[in-house]
This record gives sequence, structure tokens and C-alpha cells, in this order.
Amino acid sequence: MTAFDDLLAANADYARDFLDSGLPGKAARGLAVVTCMDSRIDPLGLLGLKPGDAKILRNAGARVTDDVLRTLVLAVYLLGVERVLVMPHTDCGMAKVSDSDVYELTQSHGVDTRSLEFHTVPDQNAALLHDLTRIRTSPFLPKDMPVGGAIYDVRSGKLLPVDV
Repeated sequence: MTAFDDLLAANADYARDFLDSGLPGKAARGLAVVTCMDSRIDPLGLLGLKPGDAKILRNAGARVTDDVLRTLVLAVYLLGVERVLVMPHTDCGMAKVSDSDVYELTQSHGVDTRSLEFHTVPDQNAALLHDLTRIRTSPFLPKDMPVGGAIYDVRSGKLLPVDV
């Protein structure tokens, strides 16, 4: 028994009935969604999408990091993305700690993470506005590309648009 046997068994069931083998790699609805890695978020389901409709970029806190920008460039110029939604969520763990808290926690386990930036979120609205601006002002992305922000409420399932 390995740590992944349950996943491999579930995949065997999934593959047996798999019907999406003909989906192209491009985003059918021209959408990229930047959201959190939180397991309570089902980005396709909550936005009424299906596999193949959008590129989903997930990380801790739904932050627009250098890697997210790199991925958006590829998504726009290679994979049919024409618009971006940045979608953090309520009750996010990244809003409950600071980078210093994370450094201290990992140090207590004998791991020095001070060379990493965790992009914690002391003010979720300010972080979202910062990240939207980062995409909109990127010299690598189209200036007229629609970029929107909304906070997903994990308790109600509602998406709360942020008007900027």
C-alpha cells in the first residue's frame, strides 16, 4: 500500500469513462482564472464552466506572482485567453498569517524559509487591487484585455465582484 493507491484507483475509474480526450488546449471561453489553492473552491462549478473553457491558475492566496504573470503571458499568446478574473476568497488562510509568522512556523520545524516570499494577505481588498493593477499594467499583456476581480464567499458560494 502506498500513499497514492487511493488516487490511482480513483483515476482508473475516471479513465474508464473519460470522454474529454478531444478537447483542445485553448481556453474555449477565452478566460483565465487566478484563484486560491483552497480545496473548498471549485472554479469551474462556481463559474458555470466545464473542462476546456478556461485556464485555472491556483496558488496560496490567489496572488499575482511573477510565475502567474509568466503563465498569463503564455495563456494569452498561446492558449486563447482574452480576459482574466482574479478570484481570492473569504476565510483564506493566507489572510490569517504574515510572512513572518510563516518563517517562524517553519523555523520551529528546523526549516529556514526566509529566502521565500509567501505573499500573505494582511488586507485582502488591497492585495486584490494590487494584483489587478499588476496585470493591467504589465508590459507583457495586452493593454485592452479585460481584467476583473471578485471575492468568492466560501460560506454562501456567491461571487462578490470588486469594482475598480
